[in-house]
Amino acid sequence: MKRIAVLLPVILAACNSGPSVTATNASVEEVSNKVAAAQGSGNFIRPGQWTSKATVNLEMPGMDKMPPETVQKMKEAASKGVEATTCVTEADVKSPKAAMFGGDQSCRYDHYTMAGGTIDAKLTCEAQGQKRVMTVKGIYSADSYHIESTAEAGPMGKMSSTIDARRTGECTGKEKS
Repeated sequence: MKRIAVLLPVILAACNSGPSVTATNASVEEVSNKVAAAQGSGNFIRPGQWTSKATVNLEMPGMDKMPPETVQKMKEAASKGVEATTCVTEADVKSPKAAMFGGDQSCRYDHYTMAGGTIDAKLTCEAQGQKRVMTVKGIYSADSYHIESTAEAGPMGKMSSTIDARRTGECTGKEKS
């Protein structure tokens, strides 16, 4: 979850009128390369300090068998969210790495579209007999974004999250990179 909150600014924060990226049945690396190529126009994310907050809703098998107090505490902790402040450098903007787009070698984007201030993507991963599916939908600008995502991992359960982030100024050197 932290990795998604930290890296989504690089993936998503583009000008509403900037270039678009579309991919179907593409590897994580292919999407990364398309985003890097589209950023050649200089219209994508502004480097700097970004602050994000992610809230999570968990649905795990067996939660109905847990003590209600435990479930309540878990839900309260998740709903409070995780806040992070990161530094997005000029190098991050010019050449996003495949690792920023999540997943591993087993993952492929069923579809990935980033254009006109919106993003819509579906990533499917299959490893060790487990299938995981993640969907991402949201809106973005050069200085902020709002993303809603779901992740389903078969018997492990389902997680939905909301991430809101905004550029808060220049990097200070105290942020996570």
